[in-house]
Amino acid sequence: MSIGKKFQQETKYIRDHIPAGFYEHDAPAPPFKSYPNARKITLPPPIHSDGPGVWDVMMNRRSARAYGSDEISSENLSQLLWAGQGITADYHGFLLRTAPSAGALYPIETYVGVSNVRNVPKGLYHYDVRTADLSQIVTGDVSKQLSEAALGQRMVENAAVVFIWTAVFARSRVKYRDRGYRYVYLDCAHTAQNVLLAVTALGLSACPIAALYDEEINTLLGIDGETESVLYMASIGP
Repeated sequence: MSIGKKFQQETKYIRDHIPAGFYEHDAPAPPFKSYPNARKITLPPPIHSDGPGVWDVMMNRRSARAYGSDEISSENLSQLLWAGQGITADYHGFLLRTAPSAGALYPIETYVGVSNVRNVPKGLYHYDVRTADLSQIVTGDVSKQLSEAALGQRMVENAAVVFIWTAVFARSRVKYRDRGYRYVYLDCAHTAQNVLLAVTALGLSACPIAALYDEEINTLLGIDGETESVLYMASIGP
């Protein structure tokens, strides 16, 4: 049996045989990731009103692989980051976000490779959902490295910004065990679709990317590929 079929079979829920209790084989994973010693970039606050209607946005969303040379604004970047994972409510200590997550566990982390964003220096950043700040983890232009790690797709090198989504698996596994692996992919898709719809609403262009060399992206991000690993990307430009 192929590994894909085995995964699907062994993570099924079967009536009266659903595992119960917390999974004790994972080390506890903090609900938020932060880089306290990194350079911080404070973004403009996102706008929560106005804009095109949701039905028009869904009708017009398309993947685009060619981008203009103009920069995008830091306001637009802030809006896109909020659309993907912005906090919308505090419900009994659970910081609920714009995209759903199984058990409100939020295993997805967002990073951005910035090449052409007004008032944001080139580099690789982590998005802190609690403060809506960016923490710079790599300085300088990483667009060529990201492009090469995305199977050489030139649209990545030409993008103004590249979104990178990873999963901290233990956040979901501690409750859902191996079934949690299904949920991290679903959570990531919810987040990515929010960003892609926001891209359309802002009059920008984007293309989601799953064709990537996992370990090359993980190494660039400084993550181990086991407790946390890349899942998905999107190139975005004007």
